[in-house]
Amino acid sequence: ESRAANASNKEINIQWYIPSLAKPSNDTETKVLLLYAYNTKPVKISNIKIFSSMSIFSGHLWIPLARIISLREKLSNLKQQVEMLMESSKTLSSASEPTRFLEESETLKRIPSKKSQMNVAKVHLDEKTEEMAKRCLSEVKALLSVVPALSLPLTEIPFDVTLQSIASLEDMFDPASGCIITEESLFNWIISLFP
Repeated sequence: ESRAANASNKEINIQWYIPSLAKPSNDTETKVLLLYAYNTKPVKISNIKIFSSMSIFSGHLWIPLARIISLREKLSNLKQQVEMLMESSKTLSSASEPTRFLEESETLKRIPSKKSQMNVAKVHLDEKTEEMAKRCLSEVKALLSVVPALSLPLTEIPFDVTLQSIASLEDMFDPASGCIITEESLFNWIISLFP
């Protein structure tokens, strides 16, 4: 029971392993191991000895550490750009709304839900940010594809860009920790890249 697991929805679990000696023999550059597992239907595992499912998948990829660090930096810059776009659109929309005074208790109730809605709201990208996103996502695609040479650059963004989706991608490529991704369109795109 203590080792049981459940996932109430589709999710990808990402973990990194940075080996000291267990790297592939014929490589000179430092590589790290991306471990992934995902389920395509809700799962509840109560007994690991008798569990089998057609909706759970797992695998691993060796990825050059230098490329991960470079990509994470680009994703961090993209996230900052998306935050600035959201901030400027929020400022414009609040300037056009009439000012309303709220009681303190009403303000406290509304702020968290409004902030979480902002994180999952689709962001309308300007041309510069859209190009930046396409470059980052093309690099994600190249890193996760089995045959990187066949991985063509993206001509359009394959999922809804939200602050949450970009933050999840940034977390995904943080070798110091792992992450869980549940956003529907991002989930679908990432599992389409896995071998």
